Amino acid sequence: MIVVNIDVMMARRKMSLTELSEKVGITMANLSILKTGKAKAVRFETLEKLCRALNCQPGDLLEYAEE
Repeated sequence: MIVVNIDVMMARRKMSLTELSEKVGITMANLSILKTGKAKAVRFETLEKLCRALNCQPGDLLEYAEE
């Protein structure tokens, strides 16, 4: 399974959901879906924006874990 660590990176950067939403340009509802791992897909464009806003690499946001 893929584990989404957006909340971990947000905490490390001391960034709120509202602030990240504004920087990335997606709604807080869609960001919440991504953050909780309920999204079925993530566009590379969105992943790039998240990495830019959080100053991190894609591997910091997503990880593979056996179930």
